[in-house]
Amino acid sequence: MGLSDEDFEVMCPDCGGMLKIDPVTRSVIAHTPAPKKRMFEDFNDAGRALREADARRDSLFAQSMEAQKNKDDVMAKKFAEAVKKAKESPLTERPLRDFDLD
Repeated sequence: MGLSDEDFEVMCPDCGGMLKIDPVTRSVIAHTPAPKKRMFEDFNDAGRALREADARRDSLFAQSMEAQKNKDDVMAKKFAEAVKKAKESPLTERPLRDFDLD
């Protein structure tokens, strides 16, 4: 099965561009990038997407602020619960350490 010395083109599976390959050296000698796709059809769609992103960002910020306001109360309740649990079940024996197993 003989290889021809003619260059051939292959489409890149990742980006969709065309690769020109030299069969003798087995290397890419040229690359033609794929045409870029438009994200939005017109400026109205782009503006709407930006407004939606702003609204989402504001909503997430408001949720974060609310969580920070309640953070002290939540942490205090968790600490009280942990102290209560520790008092109810005191340690009767020392926990094993890696050093004790030798």
